[in-house]
Order: sequence, then structure tokens, then C-alpha cells
Amino acid sequence: MTESREFLDDLQASTPEVRLGLSRAGVQGVAKAIRLRWGSAEKLIAADIDCFVDLDPMQKGVHMSRFPELFEEAIDEVVIDEAFLVEELAEHIARQVVSHQAAGRAEVRIAARYPLERRTPVTGLATQEMISIIGIAAATKSRVRRIVGVEATGINACPCAQGLVRGKASERLLEAGFGETDVDRILELVPIATHNQRGRGTLYVGSDHPVNAEQLAGIVEGSMSSPIYELLKRPDELFVVEHAHLQPRFVEDSVRISLQSTLERYSELDVGDFVLARQLNFETIHSHEVLAERYGTVGELRRELQNGEPAERHTALREWLAA
Repeated sequence: MTESREFLDDLQASTPEVRLGLSRAGVQGVAKAIRLRWGSAEKLIAADIDCFVDLDPMQKGVHMSRFPELFEEAIDEVVIDEAFLVEELAEHIARQVVSHQAAGRAEVRIAARYPLERRTPVTGLATQEMISIIGIAAATKSRVRRIVGVEATGINACPCAQGLVRGKASERLLEAGFGETDVDRILELVPIATHNQRGRGTLYVGSDHPVNAEQLAGIVEGSMSSPIYELLKRPDELFVVEHAHLQPRFVEDSVRISLQSTLERYSELDVGDFVLARQLNFETIHSHEVLAERYGTVGELRRELQNGEPAERHTALREWLAA
């Protein structure tokens, strides 16, 4: 029995028939309960953990069963005695994997559903909104790079359809006998109808500087036409609908505003730091969805904002993590 076990353990370390290195090999979607620190508060929440290592062309495989064991050890070590930020826990696990799996590089992603306490915009009722907080870490024996990120939900009102409705409303008012000055004033005072899209915004920041995930969630929500709330009384509902229609935005607008707001909020970010913004809108009058995304180093983004010239390259997330 012992010899059989040793054979199985050694099999992953043997030489494969096809000698090609693999970019990633590991486990995905391991569900764990973790305790996170958020300011002065600590919460026990559910998280999904993905972990991968690069694989040498002379090694047949990795010890997949050991990944969950390492997760348990890491969580026991750093969470029972001390709650961690999600990106710090990702870094700790990545370092452990590099050490125990004899890997040249390990990459860990933790995604946790996190509750934010909110007040409705008019009535001030307490409500709870769920966001996803994400920590990513890539580690070698000598260096670690890590990402803190969020995914949050809001609503976008479509500017294109609103322009069409505005034009048609103007024609009808003119035909009804209103003067052009009155028509313009009416259309400025009355929110114009359009179709709405519930949107999912994503924002990642990679830096050694401290970045607050709750602030990132605020940036994401602020990049859309309006935040949304689980609980809404009628005055709150009116506020959200009017606010969204007075601030129509495309997915492209949300991405650009999110990036600009991040660079303004975190002016201390270094030129080599990383930012990614993504907006996915769930269409209401089409059967498809719409998406926009931009990523790059802080230096690439700042230069483009300053001189208006397209960046020569957009540094991608995996490229930045591997640097």
C-alpha cells in the first residue's frame, strides 16, 4: 500500500510524453469560508479560490489534491488568529504554493461576496448591497505582485435611444403649437424616456500602495447612470429613475469615468502600477449584452489622458502580473 502511494506521488514528478511547459495548471472554484478585515470590522464570508502554477516541460503534473490542503493551512494560519484583506490572503496562499509545490510561479484569485450597508437616497432606510471583492496575487520565490478589485452593480440609461425620444418629443410639441424656446425649456425640465440597462462594473488596481475596495466600489457605482438599491420606497424609486435618465451613459462612458476617477482618487499610484476597468450591461431591448474594457499601466493611462494621443500599447493583466 505504501509503495503504491509513493508511486502515485512520484507520477506527477515524472517526465511527460509530450515535453511542453504549461502556462497554467491547478484548481478552480474551491469554496471556502474566510474571515476578512474591513476597517475595524471583521466578517466571515464565503469565497471561491482559484490557484494555478506554471508547469515545467519536464514535469508531468502538479499535485492537485495538495492545493485544497494548502488553502486550509493558509486560512488556519492567517485567518483564525488575524483577519486579512482579501489580496493579502491571496498573496499568502501564492507564497505557500510556490514553496510547497516547488513551482517557479503561482497565481491565486479569491472572489468573495461582501455586504455593504447603505441608506436609500431619499427615505434613508437601511439596506444591504452585495458586491464582489477580489484579490489576485502572482508570486515567485523572489517577488509578489497583487491586485485588489471589485465588481458592483448599477444602472445605465442609454443616451442613443434618449436622443431619438427627445427628437420625436420635440416634433410633437412643435406640432402642438409650442414655440421652439418653450420646447427646449420643457425638454430640459422633464426627464426623457430611454431604455435602461442593469450593468456590472469591474475595477482592478495593482499597486504596493494601499487601495480600499469599498472606495473602488463607490467609483464603479459612480461611473454608471445611477446606483441601485435592494430596498426602495416610492420616493427612492423616483429619485433613482430620474437620476439615471438625467445622466445617460454608454458602457464606454462608464469605463472611461471609472478609470479617470481612480487616477484622481489615487494620485499616489506609480507609473508602473496597473488599472483595469470593465463594464458589462445587460440589454433590455436586445437579446445580446454590451461590454467595454480598458486596461494598462498608470503611466500609459495618464499619458493618454494628458496628450489625447492613443497609447502605443495596453499592458494586459496577465502581462503585468508576470512582469
